[in-house]
Amino acid sequence: MDNRILYPQPLIPGVGKSKNGSIHQPVGQPSADSFQKILDQKTLKFSSHALQRLSQRNISLGEAELGKLNEAVDRVARKGAKESLILMRDLALVVSVKNRTVITAVDGNAMKDNVFTNIDSAVVITE
Repeated sequence: MDNRILYPQPLIPGVGKSKNGSIHQPVGQPSADSFQKILDQKTLKFSSHALQRLSQRNISLGEAELGKLNEAVDRVARKGAKESLILMRDLALVVSVKNRTVITAVDGNAMKDNVFTNIDSAVVITE
């Protein structure tokens, strides 16, 4: 099951199908496959466990929160982090930076006396 937050498939100008059905593109243009790889590298995904935790705890993330979360993942990725704890409001998210996947989510009530292991970085998002 693919748990990525998906956006409509973008159109890439200059890429089309020839009469025999094969895909052609102008020289110097990125292929749709490479575009998808780039998109996958920038798209934040949620594991089924994280989605379940968010649902159980009635936690919803709006576009602004997802943007801040993406920025936080970008920042720790530039520092070489692998697994990060991201604290936002009264929410703690453990994220696999390499896979850009939220592994689990914990709200303020569940954070009390909780121990987070196997992380190598932490980000506190204010605002």
